[in-house]
Amino acid sequence: MNEIGNLLWIEDFSVQASDTDFRSKGKSSFILDIMQRAADTAVNNLGLSMDKMLEAGMGWMVITMDLDINRLPLPNETLTVHTWSKGTKGALWQRDYRIFDQNKLELASARSIWALVDIEKRRILRPSALPVAVEPYLEDSVGPIPQKVMIPADLILQEAYRYQVKYSGLDNNGHLNNARYVDICCDALTLEEWTELELTGLQITYAQEAKYGEEFSILRSSHTDEGIYVRGQGEDKIFFEACLKFAK
Repeated sequence: MNEIGNLLWIEDFSVQASDTDFRSKGKSSFILDIMQRAADTAVNNLGLSMDKMLEAGMGWMVITMDLDINRLPLPNETLTVHTWSKGTKGALWQRDYRIFDQNKLELASARSIWALVDIEKRRILRPSALPVAVEPYLEDSVGPIPQKVMIPADLILQEAYRYQVKYSGLDNNGHLNNARYVDICCDALTLEEWTELELTGLQITYAQEAKYGEEFSILRSSHTDEGIYVRGQGEDKIFFEACLKFAK
């Protein structure tokens, strides 16, 4: 792992058997995991460790993630994650990612929007509240600010299953971990669909944080031109909306 001018962070990750699915392909949640870990290390390298964030009562909350996949990782591969801050727009932060294989070919890229939040009050903080400066890296860009997932109002969604937040899904803020939402989306599809389809992208918008014990319905659409839409729907609130994109 290394850094370039404190702005671009580069870190290597190995693909273990536990990171892959029944097809021996890397899970999409694994891709989000390594992106999250690289971003955490990048911020930690600036002198702002997770412990210091928690002591200050601050945390990061992802709003939207838009991931493009050229191919899924394979077992025993070494992947290299590049990540950098694109700067802020109002109270929101944009962070980009590129993931390369050992031949320096790009496996995936992503754009994400984050907010700095007061953990106790659950309110968004201005970027100036962060005690260290995070300068933008301007030498690369995956693309413009990602848009929120918009499920067409006339699209019929059917319940695939119900989900309850348990210990295994929690992060260190006591809420459902970002990457676990992706597993939830993938579980809405059948093994037959995963055998026949090739995932090329994933867009997800996190609307509400899910806490321990909360239960909600996982609703999904049929196949559309855009992909398969998935929603986490509680009795009185939406937790997330996502679109899984597949090769046509």
